Order: sequence, then C-alpha cells, then structure tokens
Amino acid sequence: MLRQRLIEKLSRRFGIVFFMPLGLIILSCGFLYPAKDACAFESGDALVVGSISDARVLVPILASDSGSGEIVSMLFNGLVKYDKDLSLTGDLAETWEVQDDCRVIIFHLRHNVRWHDGEPFTAADVEFTYNKLIDPGVRTPYSGDFERVKSFKVIDDYTIKVTYKEPFAPGISSWGMPIMPRHLLENEDLNNTEFNLHPVGTGPYKFKSWRRQEKIELIANPDYFEHKPYIERYIFRVIPDQATLFLELQAQGLDYTWLSPLQYQRQTNSDFFKKHFRKFSVTGRSYIYLGYNLNNSKFKDKRVRRALNYAVDKNEIIDIALLGIGQVCTGPFLPESWAFNSEVKAVPFDPRAARELLAAAGWVDTNQDGWLDKNGEDFEFTIITNLGNEERRKTAEIIQRRLAGIGIRVEIRILEWTVFLSEFIDKRNFDVILLGWGLGLDPDNYDIWHSSKTREGEFNFIGYSNEEVDRLLEKARRTCQQAEREVYYKRIHEIIYEEQPYMFLYISNSLAIVHSRFRNVSLEPVGIRYNLIDWWVPKEEQRYQIKY
Repeated sequence: MLRQRLIEKLSRRFGIVFFMPLGLIILSCGFLYPAKDACAFESGDALVVGSISDARVLVPILASDSGSGEIVSMLFNGLVKYDKDLSLTGDLAETWEVQDDCRVIIFHLRHNVRWHDGEPFTAADVEFTYNKLIDPGVRTPYSGDFERVKSFKVIDDYTIKVTYKEPFAPGISSWGMPIMPRHLLENEDLNNTEFNLHPVGTGPYKFKSWRRQEKIELIANPDYFEHKPYIERYIFRVIPDQATLFLELQAQGLDYTWLSPLQYQRQTNSDFFKKHFRKFSVTGRSYIYLGYNLNNSKFKDKRVRRALNYAVDKNEIIDIALLGIGQVCTGPFLPESWAFNSEVKAVPFDPRAARELLAAAGWVDTNQDGWLDKNGEDFEFTIITNLGNEERRKTAEIIQRRLAGIGIRVEIRILEWTVFLSEFIDKRNFDVILLGWGLGLDPDNYDIWHSSKTREGEFNFIGYSNEEVDRLLEKARRTCQQAEREVYYKRIHEIIYEEQPYMFLYISNSLAIVHSRFRNVSLEPVGIRYNLIDWWVPKEEQRYQIKY
C-alpha cells in the first residue's frame, strides 16, 4: 500500500506512470539513476545564473525585457502556464471553462496559495491586476489583450468570470500574465513604486536583495503551493561582457548561462567542460531584426527599406556571427508556428537591386564621393544595440560593411542594456535598432504591430502603421477557429515582409549550459527550465551553504 501511494505521488509530480519495481530505476531526473539517488531530492545549494543584462523593473506588468522577465518568472505566477509539452495547464488557476465560442472564461483558483508575506491569494488580486492592465496611466505594454474584456466579475474568493466583447482567441493564454498583490499595491503608482525594489509574489522563490548591475538574490519559498524548491538560493549575476562571463563560467563562478555560437561550438569541448557542465541547444522561439524608426524621413519610403534588405547577406551573418547555428528569418512568425507563411521567401542578396530601388527613391551619388545623397544630405544613420552581445556586434559590423558597399554610411553604437531601453527605445531616440523578439506560443502579435500600441513602454516603438494589418490583427483575435486565424496571419506575414518595417535577419537557437552537479535537468519542447523547482544537488556535491 505504501509503495503504491509513493508511485501515485511521483506520478502526479512528474507526469510519469511507473510500471517497474521501485528498487530498480526511476525515470525522473532526466537520466536513469539508481533508485537511491533518484529518490533523494536533497535540498540545499544555490543556482548561480549569469546574464549580460540586469533586470530593469520587477513590477510584473511593466517588465518587458529579458532580465526583468527572468526574475519576475521566479517571483510571480499567472493563472495559466505552458507545460513541458507546450500545452496550457493551470498555475494559480486549477481549472477553467470556456463558454459561448470563447467569449467567456470561468477560472477556478487554487485555495492553498499565499503571498510571500503570508497573506492569502484570492480573486481580488486577479481583479486588481486586470484593472491595472487596462489603466491608461500605467505604462504597461500588455494592455492590448485585456482591453478586449467586456466585464470582469468576481463570483467568490476563488472564482472569476471573464467576458469578452467578442470571441477572443488568445484569451486563455493571455492569463499567463503574472498576478500582483492588491493589498500591497492598491494605493501605489505602479510606474514609480518602492515595490519594485522589494517585490512580493506567490512564486517558488522570494526576493532577498538587489545590487543593481551586480546581482539579484532570491531564496526558496517554503510555502510554495507545488512544493518548496530543492535549490535553496537563486543568484542572478550581472556580467555585462560576454567574454568576462565566459571566464566566470570556466572558474565555476557560474552554474548556468547562455553561450555564444563560438563558445558553444568550439570553446566548451574540452575535457574540463565535458566533466563539469552539460550543454543544451534549445529550439529558438525568437528572431533578430533591424528595426527602423519610421518617423525618420530616411525610412518612410518602403523602397528604401526593401533596398536595404537586398543589400544585406543574411546567410553571411549566420555563417560568421552564428557559426551556422541559425536560419534566415522571413517575417514575424517562426517556421514552427501554424501562422507561418511558407510562401514568403527571403529575398536574395542582390546589391544591384538595392541600388536600383534606392535610385528610384532619389538616393544617388550626385557628387561622386562614394556616398549616396538626396537633397544635399548623405544617406547615413546609426545602429544601436546592447552591450555584451558579441553575436549582435558582429551582425551590426557585417551590415555596416555591406551597406557601405552600396554607398550608405553606418555608425554603430553599443549601449548598456537598461540605458538602451530607457533612454533610447522607450523615448524613440534612435535611427535603427538591432534587437530581438522572444515570441509566445500563440501567434497573436497585436502588441508589436498594431498602430495603437505606440505609447511609451509599448512594443510598437518603431511606429509601424498599416490599416490592413490592423484589421487582420483584430479579426484574428475575434475568432477561435484556427483555420480562419491562419488565413489572417499568413496575409499579415506577407504584408509585413513586403513592407520591411524590420529587416528580418535570423532565427537562432538558445544555447544553454548548466553545471553537471544539478540533477533533474532535461530538455523538453518547452526548454529546460520548466521544472526548475525539481532541480537538486546531492549533498556531497553541493557548493554553497544556506544563507538567509
């Protein structure tokens, strides 16, 4: 009887049904281990994560950069999340019902959840978060999904009913938005609150400290509703230079970070790295692009943007900057998505076609000095990108060289991440940016491309506006029929690639490395971090003492 209960408990936790004697082996840690090791799940140690960029803000609905998102995901929960197989599952919500052709969702919330300060989580917190998401005074880039709500009703402390104005396809997935504590924030200005420096969530880790541009430290939440994480501390170290970060990895001052293609392919194949670390190549759900400030007169003409696309060899970038680990991007959807339009083909590298389009737009070398000009002004601009990313620096240099070949002068400016975002992106203070988008699993990208999403802090910071794209984005949200949505998104893909508000460059894999002392680390369709609360280290291999 005891043995059967143990099997059932492990099956619920790991989603595995066991048909084998417990004394033999258990498939639970990403490997086959002797039963003694697999059942240990010993607590202790710290996971030290290295990043080239610090968090910018820890108020969840304001967090839009990767550093902030990393920490917010440890501290907060949404109502739903994606499991290891990329299926939506409950998080703060245990179950839900969809009614009236996806116009209505009724969420049933967990009863056993507490905020890190001990206060109970209830439907009032969800209602508060919703109200802040639609508050025009809050600088959140995520309001688009929630502006579609017709009514939000708290039925009781653990049941909410969301009714949309019309069928809303991304409705369930949008509630992966982290929920905030009403009792701490209802009288706060979220744009300027001390909560940002000592956030309180429901997540598996609790906030301990933040030394800006140095490190953020989190500690395991003993009351987490799934279970307390086995790794006691989560330390997020900020090392703005990729080469320095790699040296820290070699010194084993880091346990987990992301590698450049050069590091992944060539610099981590030694016996040392094979002994102490494991590498993972995670299928990319992001693309890198060159984004034009469409308020800049140089880039208003579509012919100019199309010319620049012809002038840059994307395969050269992949070969040199990525060492071949990547593929050419043709638009705002990735090839794995059902919204991807395979009929949209990348234009070839063709400097002659580029020059012809530029000449048609009035850019010619009138004074024979080697640089194109128009109305007495040379065609020159500055690409800005973030410090510490060697891949992006090389990409910018290749673009600079190729554009010089057709008579366009390009400068490159590399900026510290938080300055890059707050002083240049948010304020629209740029000519051209080199940046990337990490995409959600639902193809809805209203917040990036709709012409209404251009306020400070929102995602359409290039100022793109196309009436047909706006209509298609709206239509795609108003139906739950995937076949119909697919038609709309494929047309959006076609329009955006033809208009080139971005120069779509490449899709790359996420190249992760993890210290080998961590058990239960496995690569699944969603990645490797889906079960981080179940990572553990045997006592004899632990490196860090528990310190609160």
